[in-house]
Amino acid sequence: MTWGLPALVAGVCGAWGYARAGAGPADLVRDLAVGWAFAVSGTVARLRRPANRTGPLLYAEGLTWFLGNLQGFSVPVLFAAGAWGEALNLAVLGHLLLVFPDGRAGSGYERRLVVAGYALVAVGGLVRALLYDPAADSSSSYLACARCGPNALFLFDAPALFEAVDVVYRWAGVVLTVLVTLTMVRRWRAGSPARRRVLLPAWVAVGLTFSFVGWEVLYLLAPEGLGGADAVVTVLSDVTQVAVPVVFLVSLLRMRLRRASVGELVLTVGRSPGHHGMQDMLRRTLGDPSLVLGLRADDGGHSGPDGRPVPPPGRGGGDRAVTPVPAGAVRDAEAVLEHDRSLAEDTELMAAVGEVVRLWVRDLRVRSEAGVRGGQGDRAVPRRILQAVYEERKKLERDLHDGAQTRMLYTLMTLRRLDARLAPDADPALRRTVAEAEEGLRQSIEELRDLARGIHPAVLARAGLGPALTSLAEQCPVPVAVETEPGRWPAVVETTAYFLVSEALANAVKHAAARRIRVAVRGGGPGLVVEVADDGVGGVRLPSADGPESLGTGSGTGLKGLADRVAAVGGTLSVVSPAGGGTRIRAELPCG
Repeated sequence: MTWGLPALVAGVCGAWGYARAGAGPADLVRDLAVGWAFAVSGTVARLRRPANRTGPLLYAEGLTWFLGNLQGFSVPVLFAAGAWGEALNLAVLGHLLLVFPDGRAGSGYERRLVVAGYALVAVGGLVRALLYDPAADSSSSYLACARCGPNALFLFDAPALFEAVDVVYRWAGVVLTVLVTLTMVRRWRAGSPARRRVLLPAWVAVGLTFSFVGWEVLYLLAPEGLGGADAVVTVLSDVTQVAVPVVFLVSLLRMRLRRASVGELVLTVGRSPGHHGMQDMLRRTLGDPSLVLGLRADDGGHSGPDGRPVPPPGRGGGDRAVTPVPAGAVRDAEAVLEHDRSLAEDTELMAAVGEVVRLWVRDLRVRSEAGVRGGQGDRAVPRRILQAVYEERKKLERDLHDGAQTRMLYTLMTLRRLDARLAPDADPALRRTVAEAEEGLRQSIEELRDLARGIHPAVLARAGLGPALTSLAEQCPVPVAVETEPGRWPAVVETTAYFLVSEALANAVKHAAARRIRVAVRGGGPGLVVEVADDGVGGVRLPSADGPESLGTGSGTGLKGLADRVAAVGGTLSVVSPAGGGTRIRAELPCG
C-alpha cells in the first residue's frame, strides 16, 4: 500500500492536468494505463526481488510518466515542474534498459550514460524551462495547451534563444538514445544465449526508443508539416509503451517458472545419470548451454565431465559465475556450477538446483559405496535413495504450491484488476494485450499444477493411497475401476505404489489400446499387493536384466522402469500378458 498510494495520486493528478489541456476520455485511459502498468509491474518486481533495483526503476518510470502532464494546470509552480521534468521518464527508461536484468550497470561507460541522461534533464531541462513562455509558444509542450501556465521558472523573454536551446535539448536526447541502443546491441552480441533470452524484454523497449527517435527526428525536420500524424504517432507510442512493463513482468514470471522445471531434475536423479547426463539436464533446465558441472578432483579442485578444471567461486570473470554446491566454504563443496552470471541473480533458483545436485552427488557416493561392498550390494542402499528422492519430491511440491503458484495467482489477480480499471472505450490493442497476458498466465498456473502433481501429488500425503488412486483414475481417458483397502502404509511404499499405477495406466492407454482397466490394492501379509489389469492387446513381457528394453507393443521400457522402482524398495514384480488377452501387472511391496 505504501507504493500504491503515490502511484494513485500521481495518476489522478496527471489525468487531471491532461484533461485540462483538452485530452479526451480515450487519451486519459491510454495515459493512465501506461503509467499504472509501469507502477504495478514495479511493485510486483519489488515484492519478488527486493534486492534487485529493476523493480524501483519500473515504479519510478510509472510515477515520472505523469510528470509532464502537470503542464495542464494553471498553477505556475505545477506548470514549471511539468515543463522542467517533462523528459524525466525517458531518462529513467534509459537507466532501466542499461541495468536490466541485474539492476546495476555493468561498466563505467554505462554508468556515465545513466548520469548523462539525468544530467540532461536536470540541467538542460532547467535551462529550457527558464526560457519557456507558454503564452508565446504553447506548441513547444506536447500538450499544446494555449491557456495553460504561466511558467513560474520563466525569466528571459528570448524566443530565438529558446528555440535554439529547445533544438539542442531534443537532439541531445536523440544522441543519448542512440548511444543507449548501441550499448545494448554490443551487450547482445557479447552475451551468451542465456543472457540474450533474459535481455529480450529490454529489446522490446528498444523498439519503443526507436519510435521516440523517429518522432523526434520528424519533429525537428518538419514540425509544421506533421498535421494529424502527431496524434497517430502519440497513440502508437502509448500502445507500444503499455506493452513494455507487461513484457518485463512476464519475463520475471518466466524466470520464476524455471524453478518449477527443477522438479524434473529430481526424476533424473532417480535414473542415476552420469556426469555428462546430469550436466546436459542442468543446461536444458536453466537454459544455459555453456553451463559446466564440476566435481571434486583428487587435487582438491573441481573438474568437468571432460576433465578440464573448473575455476573456483569468485573467479568466473566476465559474464561467468561459479556457484558451490552446497553453498558455503569452497573447500567443503562437493561440486561447483560454472554458469552465466545472469542466473546468479535468481538466488532461490540456484539454491533449488544446488539441492538437486547435492542429492545427485549423494546418490553417486551411495552407489559407489554399494559397489565397493561387492556382490548384490546392500539391499537397503536403493531404499535409502528412494527415501531421499521421496523427501526431495515432497519438499519441491510444497515449495511450488506455497511459492511460485501463490505468487502467480496474486499476479493474475493484479492483471484482472488492471483490466477492470480500463474504461469501456479503452484502446482495443491494450485490452488484447492484457487479455493475452492473463490467458498465458492462467495456462502457466495449470501447467505448474500438473507438474506439482507429477512431482508429488498432495492428495497422496494428505489422504492416502486410496483417494490418490481414485483421483488418478478420474484423469484417465479410459474407464478405471479402483479397489483399495482402507489404511495407510509407509510413505515410500505408498509413493512407489502410486507411480507404479500411474505408469501402468499410461502404458495401457498408449500401447495396449485398453477399453477398461482395473486397479486393486490390498494388504498381503507384511506388505502391500498392487495389481493393474487391462483388456488390451497383451503380448508384452517383463524385460530381463540383460535383454532388450523394448518388447511386444512397445511398453517394455515402461515395464523396466516399473521393475526398477519396485526393486528399489525390495519388492517383486510379475507380468502376465498373453497375446490378445490383456495384461495383468502384480507388484508385492514389503512394508517392513
